[in-house]
Amino acid sequence: MTESTPTDESEGTPAAAGHDTTPIATPEEEAAADRAFDDPELSGDHQEVARHYREMTELGANVKGEGQLP
Repeated sequence: MTESTPTDESEGTPAAAGHDTTPIATPEEEAAADRAFDDPELSGDHQEVARHYREMTELGANVKGEGQLP
């Protein structure tokens, strides 16, 4: 490693290497997500959301080229 390479001093690794890790949710964040999932005002109708997700996935799978509008 050269002196010009930015490092994460706590681990002695290149700074960019620390950005590919997946953050772990805290218990408070998990509890908030569970509350939001059960709140229809925040999460919507789960069946409607699933249907819309399938429609958009199918639409995206059939797009030819970049920048095409449906």
